[in-house]
Amino acid sequence: MSDPLADSPGSWPVVSSTDLHRDGWVVALRRDLINPPGQEQGQDGAEPFGRLVVEHPGAAMALAIDVRDGVEQVCLIRQYRHPGGGTFVEIPAGICDVPGEDPVETAKRELREEVSLEASEWQHLITTYPSVGISSEVHHVYVARGLREVETGYVAEHEEAHLEVFWAPFDDLLAAVRDGRIREGPVAIATLAYAVIQSRS
Repeated sequence: MSDPLADSPGSWPVVSSTDLHRDGWVVALRRDLINPPGQEQGQDGAEPFGRLVVEHPGAAMALAIDVRDGVEQVCLIRQYRHPGGGTFVEIPAGICDVPGEDPVETAKRELREEVSLEASEWQHLITTYPSVGISSEVHHVYVARGLREVETGYVAEHEEAHLEVFWAPFDDLLAAVRDGRIREGPVAIATLAYAVIQSRS
């Protein structure tokens, strides 16, 4: 018997698939017509139904932690996000846009490019689907420790050119997530997951 507390992979039969948007970037939008398993079109009155799918290669994030003056501090950024209509507190993150690349390597690259840090210790924290009802996007979150500043020569563009890097005590970050001052999904999930692990260690 399969584990009732585990997700199970698999796809219902796709009758047809139509691209609504696809270009040279990493995200596409398509419309699929699907049937439940074992129900052919017209069987018992069943008709295929449509679902929109945002294709996304996934993203990797780094919860970068350094102990300063005896307190765990987290490296955070503030970045404008047009779809969300505001500037959000986030952790360093980036799209897994290199085919075949291990997500932890993506997280390492983004930590260097966004906040000019490298870490000697990497630990997988959690993997989630942020919006499984419409997107194939997967988030891979890692804890990064043993931090040091590096020169990268990376030239940021667009919103990234205006992001602000800052540090905050982990306990303050947790409080901000719990009381709703910070609402961006990945930073909230990473913070809560890390808090659970720390409470059980």
